[in-house]
Amino acid sequence: MRTVLINGRVLTGDLLREDVAVVLDGDRIADVVAAAAAPDGPRVDLDGGTLLPGFIDTQVNGGGGVLFNDEPTVEGIGAIAAAHRRFGTTGFLPTLISDDLDVIDRAMRAVEAAMEQGVPGVLGIHIEGPYLSARRRGIHSLDHLRDLDEEGLALLTSLNKGRTLVTVAPEAATPAMIGRLAAAGVVVAIGHTNAGYDEARRALDAGASGVTHLFNAMSQLGNREPGVVGAALDDPNCWCGLIVDGRHVHDATLKIALRARPLDRFMLVTDAMPSVGMTDKVFLLNGRRITVQDGVCMDAHGTLAGADLDMASAVRNAVDRLGLTLPQAAFMASAAPAAFMGLSDQRGRIEAGLMADLVLLDDGGRPVRTWIRGHAENGRG
Repeated sequence: MRTVLINGRVLTGDLLREDVAVVLDGDRIADVVAAAAAPDGPRVDLDGGTLLPGFIDTQVNGGGGVLFNDEPTVEGIGAIAAAHRRFGTTGFLPTLISDDLDVIDRAMRAVEAAMEQGVPGVLGIHIEGPYLSARRRGIHSLDHLRDLDEEGLALLTSLNKGRTLVTVAPEAATPAMIGRLAAAGVVVAIGHTNAGYDEARRALDAGASGVTHLFNAMSQLGNREPGVVGAALDDPNCWCGLIVDGRHVHDATLKIALRARPLDRFMLVTDAMPSVGMTDKVFLLNGRRITVQDGVCMDAHGTLAGADLDMASAVRNAVDRLGLTLPQAAFMASAAPAAFMGLSDQRGRIEAGLMADLVLLDDGGRPVRTWIRGHAENGRG
């Protein structure tokens, strides 16, 4: 049965239009038509709200009180998905922080099972480590870090459903290894690395296609050594994830980066932790007590430990703090991550034939309703 969404501002391309209606048919968008020509059938009044493509988050460590590392199960993934869906996220990669290989294996098998069972929103997995630099490990446990070898390569390429994103440091994964991952269909991002510009450039040339949370946990842009930041901004094809919470990166730094080249290769990520969607803002990570103070997740030594951030807030911050338009911020939260993961033919835009994954925002930019595969539920973001 077709459902018609009317009386809203609809993002089509890079324009917000009030003169169109969106027709849903099952789990797909059937058409975007002139409002005056909307077909008969059940209608949903959007009440003047703003209809955007559902958000896609490639870095979700947890939510709803669940840390993926601690609960690498279908149930754990479902709880994380439900917590973020309240904030307009209709597609995500449950993200595993550096851990033992057996935990990585369990997490990958859980993702396969979750997708087989139809857990809404699961697009694959993000394995962030353990192939990282000790010098730039951040909150990642030193005991888990290792170099990428044949055993690791076989594991990282073993997912049978969905997309696999792997964050590696060039110091821990040779260009040949990166090339083999990319050739096997794995999306490779550079992160938690102290590599210099040339080493980062070799990783990008070998098949890495992005960087994980630009500026955080990587070598910085310098006058004689451009570092990983310089390599990323210098490469027009490199995707850059941005954590826009006013804590991880200074707003001015992000504004400079956004002016350095076109916006089409920047995407918003949350790096979300279990505290998202919870009133209890304390959790454990690798046995360390993490508390959220003024919106920042930190251990007792002040080390950042992910973020207490949801995608709806990231979009609002991109508009309010960075001066982007809502269509630009929405692009970075939907179309850009879809393209990064090779899913542009399925999601990320409001177009006929794509998945009916949508989010309705009120005038304050907070979700009031989310559609995932055409099924609606109220938002609470």
